[in-house]
Amino acid sequence: MAFTATDNLAVQTLRTLSIDQVEQAKSGHPGLPMGAAPMAYVLWSRFMRFNPKNPQWFNRDRFVLSAGHGSALLYSLLHVFGYDVSLDDLRAFRQWGSKTPGHPEFGHTPGVDATAGPLGQGFAMAVGMALAERFLAAKFNRPEFPLVDHYTYVLAGDGDMMEGVQAEAASLAGHLGLNKLIVLYDSNDVSLDGPLDWSFTEDVGARFRSYGWNVLRVEDGNDLDAIEQALAAARQETQRPTLIEVKTVIGYGAPTKQGTHKAHGEPLGADEAAKAKAFYQWHFEPFHVPEEVRALARQAAAAGEAAEQAWNQMFEAYGQAYPVEAQQFVDALHGRVDVRWDEVLPDFSGEVATRDAFGKVVNAVAPHVPTLIGGSADLSGSNKTIINGEERFGLGSYSGRNFFYGVREHAMGAMLNGITLHGGAIPYAGTFLVFCDYLRPALRLSALMKQSVIHIFTHDSIAVGEDGPTHQPVEQLASLRAIPGFKVFRPADGTETGLAFRWALEHRTGPVAIALTRQKVPTLDEIKAKKAEFARGGYVLFQHGDGRDLILMASGSEVQLVLAAGRRLAEEGVAVRVLSMPCLELFDEQDEAYREQVLPGGVSRRLAVEMASPMPWYKYVGREGRVMGIDRFGASAPGDVVVREYGFTVESVWQTAKSML
Repeated sequence: MAFTATDNLAVQTLRTLSIDQVEQAKSGHPGLPMGAAPMAYVLWSRFMRFNPKNPQWFNRDRFVLSAGHGSALLYSLLHVFGYDVSLDDLRAFRQWGSKTPGHPEFGHTPGVDATAGPLGQGFAMAVGMALAERFLAAKFNRPEFPLVDHYTYVLAGDGDMMEGVQAEAASLAGHLGLNKLIVLYDSNDVSLDGPLDWSFTEDVGARFRSYGWNVLRVEDGNDLDAIEQALAAARQETQRPTLIEVKTVIGYGAPTKQGTHKAHGEPLGADEAAKAKAFYQWHFEPFHVPEEVRALARQAAAAGEAAEQAWNQMFEAYGQAYPVEAQQFVDALHGRVDVRWDEVLPDFSGEVATRDAFGKVVNAVAPHVPTLIGGSADLSGSNKTIINGEERFGLGSYSGRNFFYGVREHAMGAMLNGITLHGGAIPYAGTFLVFCDYLRPALRLSALMKQSVIHIFTHDSIAVGEDGPTHQPVEQLASLRAIPGFKVFRPADGTETGLAFRWALEHRTGPVAIALTRQKVPTLDEIKAKKAEFARGGYVLFQHGDGRDLILMASGSEVQLVLAAGRRLAEEGVAVRVLSMPCLELFDEQDEAYREQVLPGGVSRRLAVEMASPMPWYKYVGREGRVMGIDRFGASAPGDVVVREYGFTVESVWQTAKSML
C-alpha cells in the first residue's frame, strides 16, 4: 500500500512532538527523533503487532529503543498510537513524577518494553528477548498452534554500535540464528563529541555479516518506501537476524544544527525549533496531533487488538487440544513455581562445596519447573549450571535448556534481563564471583527494572587458591550488596544453598545473586534444624546461656568458623550467640522486633567474619564491634594455605573474640 500525505504528516507529527517535549523541558535529545521518525513510523504503522489497550499482551512484537536518549520519539509513538500516555504526559517530559522520564523505564511507562539509555544494553536485552521467543516457541508451539510467534525490533544508534556489550550480544545472536530479531540502525555519523569519524570508522555492515547476520541498507532515512521494503525483506529471512542500516541526518530540518553534534543532546532553541517546523511545513501550535493522523494510528492499534483476540481464541483451542502444555504455559507466563520442596531438595551430609551442592539442587528442581533454563559464560563445569539430560540451546535445538553464552559475561547479564522481560522462562546463569564486575551495568538495570534474574557466582573468596588475586574476589560482595533491590545470598553449606535457590524461585520480585564456594564445607546440623528461619536473611544458629556476652556472625564458608569458635567459648563459660547471615538485604527487610531479637541492642560486643571487604558489616557490629575481613588483594597458593595465612581459622576467630571480652 502506497504511503500517503497523511503518512508524511504522521512523520512530521512525531518529529514536532519530540521537539516540543525537549523545548518544554529545556533538556533532552531532539536529534535522533528528528532523524529516525520515518523508520519508527513505518515500523509501528506497517509491521509491528501490538495492542495499546493491553500493553502486556504476551504475543505482541517487542520494541526496544536501545538509543534510549531518544526517548521523546518513543513517547510520541506511544501517544499517537493510543497508549496511556497523554499530551499532558508529553508536556511533563523529564519532570518529577511524570510518565515520561529522561530515558525509557520499564514498568513506569505503558508500552516501554525495556529500560534503556546505557548504550548497548537495550540491544543486548533484545537478543535475550529473541532468544526467549525461540525457546518458548520450540517448547509450546504445535503445527496448528503457533502460540509463540512474534518479532523483536530494536532501534539502535552509532553509540550502541561502539559498545562492547552490543558486539558480544550481536555475535551470539548471529551464531544462534535468531531470525526474528530485526535491528534498525540509525546511522547518522554523529556522536555527542562531534563527527563520528573522530572515533569510529569501521564498516558496521561488514562486522555484522561476519557475525552471521543478514545486512540491509537504506540510503535515505526519509524514504518510507525503501524502509518498508527493507523491513519486509528482513521478515522474510528465516535463518539469520537482520541489521538494517538506515542513513539519516541527525536533527533533520534544523537549519544550523542538522547533521552536527549540536543537535544531539540539547534543545534546539526557540528560533531553531521554529525554523525546523517551517521546514516541515508544520503550522500548528505545540503538542498538536492532527485528527487524520490519530485516525491512521487507530487503524494500526485496531489491527493489534484484533490480533490479540484471534490469539486468545487460538489459545482456548490449544488448551482443549493440549491441556497439560496449556497449564504449563499459563504457569510460565505468571512465573508460578509448584515444587514440593521438602521432597525435592537434596538432604546433604558430610563436606560438600556449595557450588557442587547447587548443581545437585538445580537438577533436583529442574524436572518440576519446565521453563527453568540454565547457562554459563564458558564455565558450566565450574559453575555446575548444567541441567543433566537436557539438550543444548542452539540452531536445531531451540527447546534445549542448557545455554552456552561463551566468554561474554556482559552480554550474558543483559540477555538474562531480556529473557525475564520477555516473560515465560526463568533463567539462571553463572560465572566466577570476581567476574561479576563484567556484568555490573546489566546487574544494575535488572535491579532498576525489578527483573528476577538468578545469578550464580562461584569461587566466592580467596579460598579459590592457586589462580591468585586476579580470580579471588575481595570487593565484589560489598559492591553487589550496594545495588538497591539486589539480593545477595552467600549460603554456608548445601542446605542453605538449596534454601537460597528456593527463595529465588519463589520470590520473583528482583535479581538474586547466589555466591558459592569452590572448596568443600561441612554440612551443619544446626542449619538443618533452623531451616524455617533461613528466609529471614539472618538467624540464631547457636547460643549458650543468654548469649549476651558476645555475638559472632558470618556468611558462607565462614559460618563454620564462628560456630566452632562459639562452641569453644561456650565451653569456657562465655554466654555467646552465633548467627548465620546468608542474606544481609533480606535481614534488613525484617521488622524491627525480629532484628532486635537476633541482634539485641544491649549486646555491644559483636564480631563479624567474612573473607571479603568488611564494609557491609559495620552497621551490624556497631562502634564497639569488630570485623574480620579483607582489605587487600589475595595471593596465589593452595586455597587452604591462603585462607590460613589471611587469618581465617577457628583459632584466630576464637582469639579475636577472646580479646573483646
